[in-house]
Amino acid sequence: MKKTLRDLLLVALALVATVAVAIVLIVKIALAPAAGEWSMRVKAGPVGFDVGVPTAIRLATASWFAPQLDGQTLDTRYGPVHFGWNEPRQTLELVCAPCSATVPELGAQPIKVDSLLITVRRDVVVLNGTLEAKAAGADAPALRGRWHGRLTQKTLQLDITMADAPIAQWYGVFVPALPELQRARIGGTMALHAQLALPADSFTIQPTISQFTVEGLGTEAMLNARSSCGAPSRLSAESWLARAVMAAEDQRFFQHPGYDLTELGAAVAANQKAGQVERGGSTLTQQLTKLLVTGSERTGERKLRELLYAVEMEQTLGKPRILQLYLDNAPWGSGVCGAEAAAKRYFKRSAARLEPAQAVWLAAMLHNPGAEIAQWQRTGNIDAARSKLVAEGIRGITRGQRESLLKSVANARFAPPP
Repeated sequence: MKKTLRDLLLVALALVATVAVAIVLIVKIALAPAAGEWSMRVKAGPVGFDVGVPTAIRLATASWFAPQLDGQTLDTRYGPVHFGWNEPRQTLELVCAPCSATVPELGAQPIKVDSLLITVRRDVVVLNGTLEAKAAGADAPALRGRWHGRLTQKTLQLDITMADAPIAQWYGVFVPALPELQRARIGGTMALHAQLALPADSFTIQPTISQFTVEGLGTEAMLNARSSCGAPSRLSAESWLARAVMAAEDQRFFQHPGYDLTELGAAVAANQKAGQVERGGSTLTQQLTKLLVTGSERTGERKLRELLYAVEMEQTLGKPRILQLYLDNAPWGSGVCGAEAAAKRYFKRSAARLEPAQAVWLAAMLHNPGAEIAQWQRTGNIDAARSKLVAEGIRGITRGQRESLLKSVANARFAPPP
């Protein structure tokens, strides 16, 4: 009797194993990528196989199959995704909670949201649906938008539009624990249009910001702040060094409200083309915030804090004071900070008496002072292409002055610092 039960049990186990293997094989065959199809590696227990992503998307959004996903959960690199099926609307619903993604331009720390709801409908190769992002709490306001996409064997092209919403609400969804939100009064609205290409992960972002204001952070105290870098330079915006610094770091300084969406978009595009972060989109005001308040940690949270302070600084300090504070606190390498200290360290004169070519050299060094000083000591020159770019970007000078400046910069040879 015992032998019979054992045999029956072994047969049952064999049948279960056979069925399991058969299911895996069926799934593997059904979802196997075609030649040239976008694919990804998945695991089913100890078994791993390649899946054609477009094939899987078409299957998951088919009205005859999508209801079978209702109540299922899939672990992804963005977070756990819970599937639901809305029968009256014939839409697939995906809830990623919590959800996060890494944006290299904002550092290694991922951007997080407590809940992201995505609805999906498909008509042959065209997909569309809605987006809803919100912070924890049943009464938390949500950011809402719509999206549509086109699916091919190799790519998924997405076009996303987020509706206009208060900027304070955007902060509440993405960084609800930011300490500044407890005291800052944030005005204005923002809408967002984005395009994303998968699997390349290339994207463009086009925010539209209206009447952005910030109060309550106390930046008005910087009106009379003293720099720890030593004596102030007291340079005007018309001085050679001030003009060169603006050419090097923020050419639209007198046009933007503390942030530059044009430069931010150009930086994102350039960094994606390079495959690494090579260009920043920060204004002089944002850089001053980094120097005096937030520090330089490359995280999305720090960038969003920086933005709040920069907007308020523009309103409480004004452009001339912001420029002066930046010049008096900017790092120039080897423990040197502030324009006056840098001019005396590298050229043995005050910042106000710098020759135009010397001003260009100092401004060109700002993007990476340590590397420029090392090259200067090694070769007798800093990055020539960088110096020329700065000289070409200086505004408010005549054509003759620019030609003379470019010639002086090209021929400049200054004694390297010891």
